[in-house]
Amino acid sequence: MTLASSPALVEVPEGTSINTILADRVARSGNEALIERRDSPSGPWIKVSARQFEDEVLAVARGLVARGIGVGDRVAIMSRTRYEWTLLDFAIWAAGAVPVPVYETSSAEQVQWILSDADVRLIVVESSAHADIVTQVRPNLPGLEDILLLDDDAVLGLRKAGTNLSAGIVAERRDAVRRDDLATIIYTSGSTGRPKGVELTHGNFAHLTMNAAVGIPELLQAENARTLLFLPLAHVFARYVEVATIAGQAVLGHAPDVKNLVADLGSFRPTYLLAVPRVFEKVYNSAEQRASSGLKAKIFAWAAQVAEDYSRALDTPSGPGRTLTAKHSIADKLVFSKLKATMGGQLQWAVSGGAPLGERLGHFFRGSCVTILEGYGLTETTAPTTVNRPDRQVIGSVGPAFFGTDIDIADDGEVLLRGPHIFRGYRNEPQLTAAAFVDGWFRTGDLGRLDEHGHLHITGRKKEIIVTAGGKNVAPAVLEDRMRAHAIVSQVVVVGDQRPFIGALVTLDAEMLPGWCAANGLPNLSVDKARVHPRVLAELDKVVAHANEAVSKAESIRKITVLDIDFTEANGYLTPSIKVKRAKVLADFADMIDALYGAPVAHTQPASTY
Repeated sequence: MTLASSPALVEVPEGTSINTILADRVARSGNEALIERRDSPSGPWIKVSARQFEDEVLAVARGLVARGIGVGDRVAIMSRTRYEWTLLDFAIWAAGAVPVPVYETSSAEQVQWILSDADVRLIVVESSAHADIVTQVRPNLPGLEDILLLDDDAVLGLRKAGTNLSAGIVAERRDAVRRDDLATIIYTSGSTGRPKGVELTHGNFAHLTMNAAVGIPELLQAENARTLLFLPLAHVFARYVEVATIAGQAVLGHAPDVKNLVADLGSFRPTYLLAVPRVFEKVYNSAEQRASSGLKAKIFAWAAQVAEDYSRALDTPSGPGRTLTAKHSIADKLVFSKLKATMGGQLQWAVSGGAPLGERLGHFFRGSCVTILEGYGLTETTAPTTVNRPDRQVIGSVGPAFFGTDIDIADDGEVLLRGPHIFRGYRNEPQLTAAAFVDGWFRTGDLGRLDEHGHLHITGRKKEIIVTAGGKNVAPAVLEDRMRAHAIVSQVVVVGDQRPFIGALVTLDAEMLPGWCAANGLPNLSVDKARVHPRVLAELDKVVAHANEAVSKAESIRKITVLDIDFTEANGYLTPSIKVKRAKVLADFADMIDALYGAPVAHTQPASTY
């Protein structure tokens, strides 16, 4: 199968915008809770009704207009994920303007590029530290008029600024926004090169969120539905869920600090979450480590196998039998119930994107505590373009085409997409925009295949394909994903372009290493000592062997080098969405790669292809 599509359930009228999505929710929900917010990390969750939120949105929007923000002007937000971000987002939209998200971890150079390219007039930052970063580059931003601080009551200041402005002015602007108007410019974090400004319209968001509300009611329309956002709202995935939650009937919460996430989950008690696979890997590895020795370890290993067996049985015509059901009940009391409690106690669904989750984790979580609906999308597709659904799930795939989406697999395996959710273009880059499309289809740059169910499986990234000296094409993603699933492995970069065999650079997870050492009778090793310790290297050999089971011998990893550092956003090797900047790693660790092979790369033509 090379073509697949899903019909739209909702057609978006020309007069629809994100503003009308909020207005419709207010009409449905009125004084019922739309958001729950906190004034302090340990304080109570305070209900904000749909009507209260709309009133505050319009008050802040009046402040923006009073400060001179015009229709179509760009206003940047640089902050952690918190209530004020969502408030500002909707206020900027109500004023007819365009919010531009900036990661709160961005460097001065990145901030300058985004604010300059988007021609931002006003930026709202969270802290004085963020303000200092903007101030560094402000001489190079003649169009930037002011910097407002959330920690210095920026929201209150905007409300006061708009006190004397007629409410009718904002109402006119809000009602004038149309489906095809620009809604936001999101700059892709990018693993190489300068970020590109992806221009998304109100219609892009409206199509996806309105169709999701109808097509996935188990998440967005269920009684007492609620979700806690902790991923950066500067990322399209969290931004989509922010709007989708309001398009449905769910309650939205924000968790600014992932260090407090377990406590926040326990107090907020979400029914669905969105996360990246690394979050689920950490949950699993932490649970396994807590039961790291003796009887507890045996019980956890048994329960994990029961969870996987139970999940796989759910996909068979007969379902789980009596014996497996009985085992599952026991495992639930001993292990699964504790996992459920750590995630708030009433979590039923999770949506995972950004990287492959893997069948093992998918089956473990569905069989133990929560069904993870794996999906796929890009900034250019306004987030989800495929997603597994509660009634249509194939674990190991990223699901069928989202409602209103067409998928085509090109001759070279590239995934091509078409639908109302596809972006309108890259800001100030007409040539780049033209190159991103072929005959009306968006070229994702990802490689994939469609199975007999019409579900998409992502097999790699086109630009990341490694061609060995023997001419073998190798997609590194499957090897890297399998290795990263191990508790002590943090990041993996598979190498081997124009080399005689496939190798890998591996980093260790400093957080998980002490527990693993304790469970294996070793002293608490530092990363520097662990990377050369025989027992650790032997364990990594097993990890490599497990990864190699998924590929042919010619594609298998033959040798690894364990680095003395980890790849992080802080040191520049990870994007804010936790993707490895492969080009930077290959450049900065070129000497270590040469050492792995015993010589620099020989620039010769492949001897053969197979």
